Amino acid sequence: MTDHIPPESETARLTFLGTGTSHGVPVIGCECPVCTSTDPRNNRTRASALVQTGPPDTTILIDTSVDLRRQALRQRISHIDAVLYTHHHADHIFGLDDLRTFSDRQGRIDCYAAPATANHLRRVFGYAFSAPDITEWGGLPRLNLIEIGGPFEINGHTVIPLELPHGRHVTVLGFRIGALAYLTDCNGLPDKALEQLHGLDTLVLDALRPKPHPTHFSIAEAVDAARRVGARRTWFTHISHRSDHATLAASLPPNIQPAYDGLTVDVRPQQS
Repeated sequence: MTDHIPPESETARLTFLGTGTSHGVPVIGCECPVCTSTDPRNNRTRASALVQTGPPDTTILIDTSVDLRRQALRQRISHIDAVLYTHHHADHIFGLDDLRTFSDRQGRIDCYAAPATANHLRRVFGYAFSAPDITEWGGLPRLNLIEIGGPFEINGHTVIPLELPHGRHVTVLGFRIGALAYLTDCNGLPDKALEQLHGLDTLVLDALRPKPHPTHFSIAEAVDAARRVGARRTWFTHISHRSDHATLAASLPPNIQPAYDGLTVDVRPQQS
């Protein structure tokens, strides 16, 4: 059950809610070997993750993917303390309305985003951020939208945002929490971000497909980036239907592997 928090000796527990691209896998109408595969690891909902850390016990959602309801039911998520937004693209935000199920039960939820992403959320979900706080009919997610520009804390746990390029014109945020870093939808590691990743145990990294792409790491580029970071282990996410899970896993080093929906990993304390 996903509500379990790791013991104090563990820094964090990471659950991959979704590991797919904006299209998801299978892709609508596609008959390729991956989209028709019977391997459940090739079924990839839109990219999102859950981080559980403590003490105090804290559950952090990274992005509200368009598949959030399905992911929350699958992983039996019943409580969210905070949401981190990497950027404003549809596959990463369009599940925001499903937060109302959580806020109905637990009260207002803090959502953290860069100013540009926060502005986009206010435009797209104006009913949630501009309308009166009407609670009698349960129609609104109750959220506190907090703009971030540097490290901040959630229940005493430090979160470090890292600015990353998503192509030439979009900057996304990666997030470091303790010895874990989650970097999706990116195609470069600036020097500052690389410095912020020192001593990492677990790295989650964008790895779209075998061929180069203008806004995402290819598989080979992601392997090179993972080696530069030097985490104990790296998990790839945001994987397209161009990669079969078993084939990709066999082609990679043992400490660099593709993640899959529902995978849960424990993060060790920070390396020296």
